[in-house]
Amino acid sequence: MRLRTIVPFLVVIGISSVFARQKDWLEPLREIPVPAAKGSFAPSLKTMSDSRVLISWLEPGAKAKHALRYAKTDSKNWSEARTAVEGDTFFANWADVPSVVALQDGRFVAHWLNKSGASTYAYDVNVKISSDGGATWSSTMSPHHDGTETEHGFVSFFDSPANGSGLVWLDGRAMANANAANHDSHGAGGDMSLRALFINKVNDFENEAILDARTCECCPTAAVATDHGIVVAYRDRSNEEVRDIYATRYEDGKWSSPRPVHRDDWNISGCPVNGPALATDGKNVVLVWYTAANGEPKVNAAFSNDEGKTFGQPILLSEGIPLGRVAVVLLADGSAVATWIEHGEKAARLVARRVTNGGTLSSPYLVKAISADRASGYPRLARLGTYLFFAWTDTADGKMVKLGVAALMRQP
Repeated sequence: MRLRTIVPFLVVIGISSVFARQKDWLEPLREIPVPAAKGSFAPSLKTMSDSRVLISWLEPGAKAKHALRYAKTDSKNWSEARTAVEGDTFFANWADVPSVVALQDGRFVAHWLNKSGASTYAYDVNVKISSDGGATWSSTMSPHHDGTETEHGFVSFFDSPANGSGLVWLDGRAMANANAANHDSHGAGGDMSLRALFINKVNDFENEAILDARTCECCPTAAVATDHGIVVAYRDRSNEEVRDIYATRYEDGKWSSPRPVHRDDWNISGCPVNGPALATDGKNVVLVWYTAANGEPKVNAAFSNDEGKTFGQPILLSEGIPLGRVAVVLLADGSAVATWIEHGEKAARLVARRVTNGGTLSSPYLVKAISADRASGYPRLARLGTYLFFAWTDTADGKMVKLGVAALMRQP
């Protein structure tokens, strides 16, 4: 019991000295209890058009093994927490997480992963849509119908007034003959692909497209809608096992050929499970990613002033030894705030940093001490006006989704 008391105190002291300057741009974090059960994990966080933040998570179900739950907050008050779907055959994973998102037309879309076979990584993407604010949901749909017992996941949604709403996902149908036991090393053959389709007004899927026929196998994807198009970012995989971040755009009815955001030349024989993050204000786009090219772990940011058609040179954000698992938002003045997990003196920590398009950096901000283990998952970030919302999975006493909010103070 004494050890439990002393160790966290030492961790805080060690971290505080490193982040002594953190209060110069963001106020101290204020935690808001999430209406989630003990054992909850895998948060997803999105800003809604009605000036609220939507959070979803997995927790033990009332009638099944897992439930996908969601609630909304304005930083003070929570809506009623609701269940979108529950079941006994969910594929519940630390990196490939489900979500509930709100489209601008008022519809809610829930996605989760459901086991499709006995192999560990045999699972499908499942989707339900609600047109009445979550009171009722459609029947279960899937964006893919290949019937293979392979990996389908790492979904990102986009919602474009000009081009429509839809999703992208990683699709393993070409890996059908691969040995699932070799998933982590991916030495069994077959390529993971990146695919996209649109959700029409009658809640059906259409216009499926293959965006890239060979991608990294298990890095999360990212997607945003700009004023005139859609931008998707992901980790590519070359024939030489270079796994850099690529981007593609949808505009005027077609997807562009994927292009590298920057040639890091990270040669790695297995998937690092570290995807990119995107944010946009309609015209400007910012992309944040992790790389360990040449054995040097880094978190970088790159800005685009033309809706993601081109990106500027990378801006190094990290000062310590990052683990990655990035998130990013754009602020009203065009600067961005990114988060990532990095190693600390006594424990890992979730760090935030503000960066301008010109490369001006704020001091790093300690959001929270956090486990470096996979159980802590992917922390999330959202902005509502001058407030930043941070969501993460706390593993100190069993898994539990946590949410914190902090107000912006001034320019970096």
